[in-house]
Amino acid sequence: MQNQNEQVYKLPVTIMRGGTSKGIYILESDLPKDKEAWDEILLRLMGSPDAKQIDGLGGSQSVTSKVAIVKRSQRADADVDYTFAQVSVDKPIVSYKGNCGNISSGVGPFALEKGLVTPKENETTVRIYNTNTGKIIAADVKTSDEGVNYTGDFQIAGVPGTASPIRLKFINPAGTLGKGLLPTGNAVDMLTVPDFGEVEVSIVDAANPLVFVKAKDLGLTGKENPNELNADAAKLELLETVRGLAAVKLGLIDDYKKSAWETPGIPKMTFVAEPDTYETADGTTIQKEEIDLLSRMMSMQKTHPSYAMTGAMCTAAAAVVPGSVVAQVLNPDTDTQFIRIGHPGGVLECGVDYRPEEKEPVIEDTFGFRTANLLMEGVASVRR
Repeated sequence: MQNQNEQVYKLPVTIMRGGTSKGIYILESDLPKDKEAWDEILLRLMGSPDAKQIDGLGGSQSVTSKVAIVKRSQRADADVDYTFAQVSVDKPIVSYKGNCGNISSGVGPFALEKGLVTPKENETTVRIYNTNTGKIIAADVKTSDEGVNYTGDFQIAGVPGTASPIRLKFINPAGTLGKGLLPTGNAVDMLTVPDFGEVEVSIVDAANPLVFVKAKDLGLTGKENPNELNADAAKLELLETVRGLAAVKLGLIDDYKKSAWETPGIPKMTFVAEPDTYETADGTTIQKEEIDLLSRMMSMQKTHPSYAMTGAMCTAAAAVVPGSVVAQVLNPDTDTQFIRIGHPGGVLECGVDYRPEEKEPVIEDTFGFRTANLLMEGVASVRR
């Protein structure tokens, strides 16, 4: 029996796969004007906090507990405004800090599906203003006069089957926190980790802020299987401590122990290593010659099953910073304008256009390819 004090909020939603993530896409006009009410609705919508998210639409992983909120833009340089929300699976937290590049890849198709942008023959460029980072993303979506063409022969690691490619260009992506590409002013910094020692890191901000550390400095290899690493509580705690210390250095929190609650999504923890032959999560062998570096990312205190697109954009930017942790592990023969990242799902290729400068490179844009798929349109019943 329904609690008499509860109300049921009928919310039109679209479920889409964007890259290697899956999310709920919502028109902002279908949410309350009072944004203070959004958190409760999104938590109920996903079924959080609950590790199984059994009473909601979430998929019990950080990569399937994401929301895109979209509206027509009033900006001259954008077609739509897009707000990303990361809904914690097991905590009553909705984070609007940072963006998700994989979910971004579904924003263009969603905007076209909802009539916010008129499709053109062959391809339509959707200019997306991400409110979380204050940055513009240009998404090139395959279309016809009738709408989005999802069918194609392009495949991305971590997603079965093929689809049409979506080119994402992150324009002027550096400085989402307002502190430039290198928020600390340094290509590398030393963090003192309690009960462990000093660790060299690079804190780089492009598309999203990331903290990079060499895998070997934490007793890791860069070839870790996500399930195995997620079962190692001590290593997860060490990684979160490093991330928390970086968050303090960025001024996001005042105590590293608060990181999982107060800034769970950024900076994103990433450890890297020199290229080596490894097995993906599904057992596929990737030869060292196929990649330029190994990398593993953390997402909401767990190992990302593949790789965040914004993480790839930041990794590409970090690769052209002389002396950075990423630059230190790159294959020396790498063309740094276009790199291949070996991650748990396979290989992600991404690129960067930049100008070398004395203090730090100027990142003009970063780019890569994703795919997306429309899975469902309907109305969700959200108890409030």
